[in-house]
Amino acid sequence: MNRRERVPMVVLVLTFVLASAACRPAQTVERQANDAAIEARIKSKLATEVGAATITSVEVNVTNGVVTLAGPVKTQEERQRIEAIARGSEGVTSVTNNIQVSAADVPAPQPPSTSAPSGPVPTVSGESPVYIPFPTPTPVP
Repeated sequence: MNRRERVPMVVLVLTFVLASAACRPAQTVERQANDAAIEARIKSKLATEVGAATITSVEVNVTNGVVTLAGPVKTQEERQRIEAIARGSEGVTSVTNNIQVSAADVPAPQPPSTSAPSGPVPTVSGESPVYIPFPTPTPVP
């Protein structure tokens, strides 16, 4: 092979080596299986100790034993309890708690109202106006 034929071949081989190295997963298959088992244990404990609703509202991700928690909960105590469950699980190296406490927005009850204005109403003809009260819908909490 002369030099002109060798350069494209070397470039091709280097490209293949670099591309295959870039496509390797950051975790081994064994580590991925361990992380999946850790995640399953945490979700199982959350369902039994905190409540089944946490399964859908709190996201649990595990990478190399590092647990990341995210999602909304109702109280600070619930947030701390979920973190404690994650920290106490076998195989966990650290926990990143991104859970947000969201207060339930409950609208204040509103008194029923009518269409009648609160003050005197001017009339064109001089007669007193006739008001027909009707209830307005109030939001149900």
